[in-house]
Amino acid sequence: RPWPLGQAAKTALIRLTRGHRLMPHFGGARADRHGRVLAHLTPDDGLWLQGEMLARGLARVYSFADNRTGVREMYAIERRARADRRGIWGLNYYRVIDESEANRHVGTFQLVEGRILKAAVVRRRGYLNFGENWRQDFTIAIPKRALSRFRAVHGRRLDQLSGKTVRVRGWLRRYNGPMIEATHPEQIEVLTP
Repeated sequence: RPWPLGQAAKTALIRLTRGHRLMPHFGGARADRHGRVLAHLTPDDGLWLQGEMLARGLARVYSFADNRTGVREMYAIERRARADRRGIWGLNYYRVIDESEANRHVGTFQLVEGRILKAAVVRRRGYLNFGENWRQDFTIAIPKRALSRFRAVHGRRLDQLSGKTVRVRGWLRRYNGPMIEATHPEQIEVLTP
């Protein structure tokens, strides 16, 4: 099924690039596991395409563990577009959901906000639990290979996130309750100090 405003985003991208030579800029891995190129693009007029699409509200930030260049800058652009309700941010379909709603959105890419009730590392895997019942409530899981990166980026141990309000983005799946696996720290924005 087409996503709401998907065609509008495609049309805008065609207009921004038609007749221009595009320069790829790589900030990590050059391709994903499906062979798709992972690059920031700049036409010969100097416009940063990712930034422009985010500013118009025609895209959401989607980052990868091995390609995290520019994520903070892209979040800032996305945040302004969301505050102004531009493009997709004017539609209920793309709104940031509360962690209590996560169960209804399994199988989709979402931005989820909530307060972490408890953070723990179990068998070298991190868990950020948002409710009393980790078997039913929303959880962020962090694979062991990513745990050290979280402290380096967020400046704190995982257990120090208990009580913090965060926004996480990723594909919701069911593992006990609804869960997003955070493979890199940029997926999680800490909203309270």
